[in-house]
Amino acid sequence: MSPSFELISAAMNKLKATTAVTFFVDDRIFDRVPEKQDRSPNVEGPYISFGPTSGVPDDAECMDGVQITFQVDVWSWGAGDAYSSAECHKLSDAVRRALHNAELALTQSALVTLTCELFRILRDPDGVTNHGVIQFTAVVETP
Repeated sequence: MSPSFELISAAMNKLKATTAVTFFVDDRIFDRVPEKQDRSPNVEGPYISFGPTSGVPDDAECMDGVQITFQVDVWSWGAGDAYSSAECHKLSDAVRRALHNAELALTQSALVTLTCELFRILRDPDGVTNHGVIQFTAVVETP
């Protein structure tokens, strides 16, 4: 199994099991967001999706490894806290807290470290959608 796929799957399961995250999104956590015919998202907000993933070899003297960077995106719009960026900030923080330094069990590889490297909150070009970007970097030992 791909170490990056294994890591993303474990991270998604961790978010789905974290009450502080599901309080906002219930089960709306996606690797690929359901789409309408026009390819726009077919999901209520707020929700979480997984963005780009990249990796570079990170071998040590007696260990084969890979450094994997992945992005988690938070999407929010609507009235109240969702209209301002408050809901997006709160949900992004819940995602950061759930995964930063988390000990995720991988089936074939072994997670060495998982850290939050960056988070940003921005308004999308539509002027309505608040978008949180949380970037994580992991070091994974591979078989």
